[in-house]
Amino acid sequence: MMAKLSREQLNNGVICSSAGNHAQGVALSARKLGCDAVIVMPVTTPEIKWRSVERLGATVVLKGDSYDEAQSYAKLRCEQEGRTFIPPFDHPDIIAGQGTVGMEIVRQLQGPLHAIFVPVGGGGLIAGIAAYVKRVRPEVKIIGVEPSDANAMALSLCHGQRVVLEHVGGFADGVAVKVVGEETFRLCQELIDGIVLVSRDAICASIKDMFEENRNILEPAGALALAGAEAYCKYYGLKGETVVAISSGANMNFDRLRLVTELADVGRKREAVLATFLPEEQGSFKKFAELVGRMNITEFKYRYDSNGKEALVLYSVGIYTDHELKAMVERMESSELKTVNLTDNDLAKDHLRYFFWKTGSI
Repeated sequence: MMAKLSREQLNNGVICSSAGNHAQGVALSARKLGCDAVIVMPVTTPEIKWRSVERLGATVVLKGDSYDEAQSYAKLRCEQEGRTFIPPFDHPDIIAGQGTVGMEIVRQLQGPLHAIFVPVGGGGLIAGIAAYVKRVRPEVKIIGVEPSDANAMALSLCHGQRVVLEHVGGFADGVAVKVVGEETFRLCQELIDGIVLVSRDAICASIKDMFEENRNILEPAGALALAGAEAYCKYYGLKGETVVAISSGANMNFDRLRLVTELADVGRKREAVLATFLPEEQGSFKKFAELVGRMNITEFKYRYDSNGKEALVLYSVGIYTDHELKAMVERMESSELKTVNLTDNDLAKDHLRYFFWKTGSI
């Protein structure tokens, strides 16, 4: 798209809104074309992303709490300054450019190919890949992958029209959009074979897998397709087939690795997060330890409420089977120690485990 701009348009400069890859692409293109570029990114954008854009010579403006707010500001500034707005996904030229990824896959894999898994934000990448691949290899399935808390495309396809999300989860910030593009939605309706939704824990597990197998660290949006491919293959019992998962980014802030590490084993069902209420009386902790038995405790926090008669223990245990975990919880309950499984509770995993120094009730 930028290669088609006139010299007058280039002299006036370009502007775009982006949560990551598009920003770097526009910045690099602007540098090669010799034009000024302003990139508007949400204030929640990881520093490693906007620093990378700055190094390419663009002016970065952090605005809004989401991609959609950043886009609104970029379009307003575009009108005020007479710049050309470069959309991140909802434009035929952008979609065609992103579709070259599909062309590369088809050229490099000449043999049987079952499916291509694509991370979905606004829909440009999957629309472009589907448009090309379905023309030259129509038997290949095109599967989109979205976070379960940023599922605008899945809901839109389900309802037959574009759906605007009230809230978008920001963990996979590279695909965190409230509404998909109009043209990308039309193409996805016609061409793609389905959408897989994955949890944050599953994304973290895929980040860990990629590091352990290839020593590469992906960002959450970059590991999205890998998590979706694994979930799809496991659900359908797929074996002996060739699938492709597109890793779309590695802009990972170092300080996020702690959270990824904590959630990765939960995503692989190797660890469970539990809370048990213990009566504040002699021998209760010994009883708790006996009930845990030989289970491996990987994290432990004990909180006493001076205003009550019981303490709250938040802990993580290593598990090998669901039966093993269920048996332990049943042992707790039968001994009148109320136990809650928080493994699938993101709020508890994100916040409760860090609030144990506070006073008062939880």
